[in-house]
Amino acid sequence: MIASTGTPEEIAQALGSVHTESGANLLELVKSSPVLLVFLRHFGCPFCRKMISDVSDLRGQLDDRGVRPIFVHQGTVEVAKATFDYYNFGEAERVHDPQAVIYKHPVFQLARVSVARQFLKPAVWAAWLKGTVRKYGIGEVQGDSAQLAGAFFLNGAKIVRKFIHRSMADQPDYLRLVRD
Repeated sequence: MIASTGTPEEIAQALGSVHTESGANLLELVKSSPVLLVFLRHFGCPFCRKMISDVSDLRGQLDDRGVRPIFVHQGTVEVAKATFDYYNFGEAERVHDPQAVIYKHPVFQLARVSVARQFLKPAVWAAWLKGTVRKYGIGEVQGDSAQLAGAFFLNGAKIVRKFIHRSMADQPDYLRLVRD
């Protein structure tokens, strides 16, 4: 987990151009409270479903720290609502980014990788064998399945820490990411 090299101006410009599904401006949201910005691969991905579940389970601790979780996804608004409702997290702010514009923005620079090569990584197999797929299932791909995920802790127009996924199975320690 490392801090960003983007300037506050670059970050503010990137965030200012983004609105959540509820219409809120992302820059205004990060000015009002720290934000855990979580980028998902796609809703059919069991590891992304686990990410939603994990952050949902941490809501109380995130609230205690004054941190607002916001998710970025490539799926439809309808599938996003159903998925977040399933994980009892329907109130979570979400950014619908079907073209993955925010993922590719120089401030975030989330990688795309070969899906076939991902299945050759021991970490992916280990996560599958630990039961991630059994517990979270596999669903239909909506969006770019080669897109990797990431998580960013934002305070104002500053990326305090970030976790960039190197494989689809990576799972950040969210509480460590948002520590003081």
